[in-house]
Amino acid sequence: MELNRSYSFDGVFNFRDIGGYAALDGRTVRWRRVFRSDSVHRVSSAELPALGVRTVLDLRRPREVARDGRVVDYPGLSYRHIHPEHPEWAVSGPSEEVDRFIADRYRELAELGTAGIGAALKVIADPDAAPVLVHCVAGKDRTGVVCALTLSLLGVSDDDVAADYALSTEASERFSAWIRSTIPTSEPLPAPFMASPAAAMLLFLKELRDRHGSVEAYARHAGLTPEDLAALRSHLLTDGERP
Repeated sequence: MELNRSYSFDGVFNFRDIGGYAALDGRTVRWRRVFRSDSVHRVSSAELPALGVRTVLDLRRPREVARDGRVVDYPGLSYRHIHPEHPEWAVSGPSEEVDRFIADRYRELAELGTAGIGAALKVIADPDAAPVLVHCVAGKDRTGVVCALTLSLLGVSDDDVAADYALSTEASERFSAWIRSTIPTSEPLPAPFMASPAAAMLLFLKELRDRHGSVEAYARHAGLTPEDLAALRSHLLTDGERP
C-alpha cells in the first residue's frame, strides 16, 4: 500500500511524512510516526487529528510564536515549544555560496543549540509522544536539521537524508508564490533562505561527523542516553517495507 509523503493543507506548503526510508538492519522508517512541516498555525483544528498527531514540536523563536501564533489546540494534543539557540541569518551578498552558507548555519545551530536539539530528539524518541509533528517557520532549516539527525540515528543513508531535505526547495517555491500573491510588495528573500540543496545537507552531516565522530556521538553530546536511542529505533523502525 502506497502512503502519502506530502500533504496539501490550506496555508501550509511543506507538510510531509519522513517514513518509508531504508534504515538499520534492513528495517524501514515507520510511516505516520514523524511528520515535518512549515508553521502550522494556519492549519484547521480538524486536519492534524485526522492524521493522529499527538505532539506538535515547535522549533520557532519565541518572537515567531508571538507573531504568528501556535497550532490550534484539540483534545489529546501535547504542544512542546523548544527553541534551539542560534544566531539570525545574515547574507553578505549575492556571491554567497549557497551550499557552504547553509552548512555553516546548520553547524552553528548544532553547536549553539545543542541543548534544544537534544530536547527535541528526546521528544521524538518517546513512543508515547508519537505521532509527532516537527515544525518551524519554513520547515526546512531547524526542522530540516532535527529530522536529518533523526533519520541518521535510524540508520538512513546520507543520500536519502539529503534527498528528503531537498524536497523543501519545491515547498519553498510554493511558499514564495503564496507570499507574492498575498503580499505583492514583499521583497524576495535571499537564495539561501529558500533553497534546500542536497549538497548542503551532505556537507553538514560530513562535518558533524568530523567534529563528533558520528551522529550518534553528537546525539549523546546533546544529552540522549542509550535508552533514548533504543526507544527511538524501537518505535520508529519496522521490519516490513510498509507498516
